[in-house]
Amino acid sequence: MADDTLVRGTRARVYDKMRRREFLQRGLLSLAAIPAFRFETLAAGKELRRPRTPKRVVIIGAGLAGLSACYQLTQAGHDVTILEARTRAGGRVHTLREPFADGLHAEAGAMFIPDSHDLTMHYVRLFRIPLIPIPMQKRSSVLYLNGKRFTSEDERTINRLLTLSPEEKRLGLDGMTDKYLIPVLNEMGDARSTDWPPERLKKYDRISYAEFLRSRGATPDALRLLRLNDADLTGDGVDAVSALMVLRESALNQNAVELYTVRGGTDLLPKALAAHLASKIRYGSPVTKIEQDARQVRVSFLQAGNRETVTADYLISAIPFTILREIEVTPQFSEQKQRAIRELQYTSVVRVYVQSRREFWTDAGLGVSAYTDLPIMAIINSTLNQPGTRGILESYMAGENARRAAAMSEGERLDFTASEMEKVYPGVRKNFEGGASVAWDEDRWARGAYSWFKPGQMTKLLPHIARTEGRIHFAGEHTSSWPGWMQGAFQSGHRAAREINEAEGTS
Repeated sequence: MADDTLVRGTRARVYDKMRRREFLQRGLLSLAAIPAFRFETLAAGKELRRPRTPKRVVIIGAGLAGLSACYQLTQAGHDVTILEARTRAGGRVHTLREPFADGLHAEAGAMFIPDSHDLTMHYVRLFRIPLIPIPMQKRSSVLYLNGKRFTSEDERTINRLLTLSPEEKRLGLDGMTDKYLIPVLNEMGDARSTDWPPERLKKYDRISYAEFLRSRGATPDALRLLRLNDADLTGDGVDAVSALMVLRESALNQNAVELYTVRGGTDLLPKALAAHLASKIRYGSPVTKIEQDARQVRVSFLQAGNRETVTADYLISAIPFTILREIEVTPQFSEQKQRAIRELQYTSVVRVYVQSRREFWTDAGLGVSAYTDLPIMAIINSTLNQPGTRGILESYMAGENARRAAAMSEGERLDFTASEMEKVYPGVRKNFEGGASVAWDEDRWARGAYSWFKPGQMTKLLPHIARTEGRIHFAGEHTSSWPGWMQGAFQSGHRAAREINEAEGTS
């Protein structure tokens, strides 16, 4: 799931997907003039109407999408079973507590919660999940470029280092983002709408984000700087991602003011939901086959190595398309759905965690995060809201950098990451005590971190990703307006539950 960082100066930037969204939350204060969107009313407590005839529903996947769909349907009186391949709930919301000392933990998936994500905040309040705000003074970051470290006060030095236009030098990094991006956000409309995008926006899907920036006047070095600091959502370059995807995410996340972490780890949220739904979940139950006809759905799965079958009126697939590709489906989905399942991209992400004997970077005034042109890409203090003198620095690698790191052994990843971090934060080696890593491509039940779109794919695939196929419905961050965010998982779970509840035979 997504998790996103921090803030520079007075401008709040949500970092979801450390990795990818820093740019999306820049300029929050300057976005005040842009009309706010109306958020999901379901988060305010609107429940599904009870049907005259309850339905039997099977859900594949106990991530946040599957859990929230199950919660909504169960509250409405339906008979629900969740089949989960793992032995835990949460999916890509996963907190690592081992092998770290002193009760420290780090997030393998979602890390931050913006206050504008109303569905996520709804479940936080419902299950009394403790949040900790990230104070502004803890949101400082640095850039590391061409072997040099820069703070927000070093823009003159950056200007000398790069070949920027006179206007870009005058505007600075924040000003460039404002100039190239913000005026276009007025065009986005309500990006949560089921018939979004309108025809007038499809031109932005036909070009990459790099092409979009160039069309707005960005120089090559400005692109380089914006990619480093903001806009490389995939790790494969701003020329790989649809401009419309970046614009949608920026528009949807514009209302955030506060940024939170979960006291004790983000996985407390899915754990609370799973505990409430414990009797509904069957763990260690990977699905192998889905069959449907006009009357029912039959799902075959493995339990302790034995093949079992369960029947239901409806099914919700709440697993990534990377895993759905491996499941036999009879009869086959429509050609458009098969193409969406086959072609939707998932980002390669490797996160490497280095435990440090002390948080020396704070004492040295080095900031709590860094965005670099090194292979380790971004560095963040994973324990910025945790007590004690020890800390964990995390490297967030995506795209080709992540795939190279995934080819290394665990020990090689740690050694390589500590050595690269030393260039940005001198003292890492001296304080290094060990660590851990997560490669999402290698996760058997994920095969990637979060979904994204190449140029042209939103127009081609978006109408079919969440579309119902017979008695089979679809949920998960990839089927939502917020790919990669917990908000997106919740949104999709609510939508799928509503679709089933309103199917023929309900009141």
